Amino acid sequence: MCFQTELSLSYKQLENRFNALFAEGADYKPGRYSGFSHPRTPVIANRDPGTLVMMQWGLIPAWAKDTEIKKYTLNARLETLRSKPSFRDAVSQRCLVAANAFYEWQWLDPKGKNKEKYVLTLPEGETFGLAGLWSTWTDRQTGEIIDSYTVITTEANALMSRIHNSKKRMPVIIDREYEEQWLEKGEIKMQNDRLQAIRDIQT
Repeated sequence: MCFQTELSLSYKQLENRFNALFAEGADYKPGRYSGFSHPRTPVIANRDPGTLVMMQWGLIPAWAKDTEIKKYTLNARLETLRSKPSFRDAVSQRCLVAANAFYEWQWLDPKGKNKEKYVLTLPEGETFGLAGLWSTWTDRQTGEIIDSYTVITTEANALMSRIHNSKKRMPVIIDREYEEQWLEKGEIKMQNDRLQAIRDIQT
């Protein structure tokens, strides 16, 4: 799973990293993001790969009657994208979710009452793009338009199986050299095997 990420770069640094202009740089604030608060974070969508935009975490399908579904769409399983009603209409609407870390909890007992938090990064703290899907939803009563996204997850590798030992899932990190292919064609080449993990001692 992936419910908490971090992004420490300035908007200018993000522009340089992804070779894209930031449409809403003034609205962006670096920090830790909890998906459960449905923050707006920097994303590159395949509708305009040359632009960084802010989208809300928690995908709201275009057909949804209201926004309540976002509570259940923070993540999307790679294996069932085309079969789940929440995601199947958005499988061609691909995006990269910018991050330089994500967080996961290791259960220390069978029920998860005791847990240790880990921070997962790439070497040298590289900024990466998580594979995601995006959608645009319009409120039929007010006309408000919300762009939102979900983070795609896959089966955990050996490292993440030890850390995320309850669900054994992890986000799909797209290899930097294949980010364009993901956006344009949906081709996935992951760099999940380069992950590093340390205990997070921050409160």
